[in-house]
Amino acid sequence: MLARGASLLASSLSSPVASLRMASSSLLINEPKYGFLRELGLTEKNQGVFDGAWKASGPVSQSVNPANNRPIAEIVNGTVADYERAISAAKAAQSMWADVPAPRRGEIVRQIGDKLRSQLKNLGHLVSLEMGKIAPEGVGEVQEYVDICDFATGLSRTYNGQIIQSERPGHMLLENWNPLGVVGVISAFNFPCAVYGWNNALALITGNALLWKPAPSTPLTAIAVTRLIEDVLKANDIPTGLCSLVCGDADVGQALSKDKRVNLVSFTGSTEVGRIVGQQVQARFGKVLLELGGNNAIIVADDADLDMVVPATVFAAVGTAGQRCTTTRRLIVHESKYEEVLERIKRAYAQFESRIGDPLEANTIIGPLHSMEGVLKYKATIAEALVAGGKVEYGGKVLDNADGGNYVLPTIITGLKHDADVILRETFAPILYVLKFSTLDEAIAINNEVAQGLSSSLFTQRIDNVFKWMGPKGSDCGIVNVNIPTSGAEIGGAFGGEKETGGGRESGSDSWKQYVRRSTCTINFSKQLPLAQGIKFE
Repeated sequence: MLARGASLLASSLSSPVASLRMASSSLLINEPKYGFLRELGLTEKNQGVFDGAWKASGPVSQSVNPANNRPIAEIVNGTVADYERAISAAKAAQSMWADVPAPRRGEIVRQIGDKLRSQLKNLGHLVSLEMGKIAPEGVGEVQEYVDICDFATGLSRTYNGQIIQSERPGHMLLENWNPLGVVGVISAFNFPCAVYGWNNALALITGNALLWKPAPSTPLTAIAVTRLIEDVLKANDIPTGLCSLVCGDADVGQALSKDKRVNLVSFTGSTEVGRIVGQQVQARFGKVLLELGGNNAIIVADDADLDMVVPATVFAAVGTAGQRCTTTRRLIVHESKYEEVLERIKRAYAQFESRIGDPLEANTIIGPLHSMEGVLKYKATIAEALVAGGKVEYGGKVLDNADGGNYVLPTIITGLKHDADVILRETFAPILYVLKFSTLDEAIAINNEVAQGLSSSLFTQRIDNVFKWMGPKGSDCGIVNVNIPTSGAEIGGAFGGEKETGGGRESGSDSWKQYVRRSTCTINFSKQLPLAQGIKFE
């Protein structure tokens, strides 16, 4: 188990981007079309470690554009020795930062949000280029970071404990919330900016430092974001090691997970690797925040408005080429609506085939899968579904293209039992299974039978259906939507899943409590010691 775990962790947290070195003239950063990369401060070769200074001593890799599999730029990765410098810098900066009043910390976070706004389009296009999601989604992801900065700025003036009445005369109980120390963030490729942003803004206003290890295949986004934060910290004479960065392989991820100096590890990624990270952090009694798998369903009741169902399903099933943790993977339709919904979804999918392509092009609606590994998993999953008796209603093939990108057709599969192994397992690709039900209780049971518990949605017009869906015998997911898609949650819904989805919330009204420890103080403002009454002291 330990050997397999180490192998899984290595494959997920490292995955060297490119072992083949190419001439600098072939890098996309040198082409005029990608001039926004230079505007973000990126160069042909970028240092992947920031501890107050940009200096890395590890191997050189290349970040690759999934739309054509060409290298964007080079990155000098960090080593465990670089990590040691970064964690030391973060701890030293946090000691100062903890003494800064929370509203002043909020002011710094506000400035970070404004800095991101100033580069919203450029940074969004970098996300699209490096990850593969279309430009509006890339810009939208950066906007999520901006939004959480706004949210955290206000929160910096309002988050607090409470005064609790005591049953003893002359006594009062007071809650006080103190920072944890250093928050380690291990982020995933599919949201290379927003995941860090959710953690960064809230961890900063609560008095913590951060150490970021991004996904190995999206390091340029992390470098560009950190450069913007560096500018804000420098302008305010704050130690820049407060927001440290180490791009690197599995050894860096292992060091972070096992390090007692990292008080909270926030990990976003696969369930398999999250289980390992969770065990490593728990072994040292550290805190962990996990956002893992999602096998999300939309239920279409017999009274659902299909004019809402169809666009919602398509948006949630094919957006980001099926590579969101909140992607809709199961469409559970009442038997009376099944045929109509299936035909309308198929027609909608067919409209998009001519609009699959370069995510930076304005006409594109669906970009590539992030990697060739994702393409192989897409093909293997469809083959497994066919063997199990499934029928491909639409899609099911890899697209040939002159650019050499990782393009696949969004796919609709019917004919499988709701508990088929291939359906119960999450596949990070645009594959939608359409299932049939007779009663709402049956549909809820199908929704709940998967191991993941992230997002879910019910389309209905009946108020009794809504409250059943939200109640104790309804959806067991952390996000329980009504008449919006599974990936349409607002800021309060991220993420709070159960089961194999992980645990904790990276965003929302009470998410700040993940980043603090509670100190409860009983204050005796009387001249009496009730517990010592009846005892004589000489």
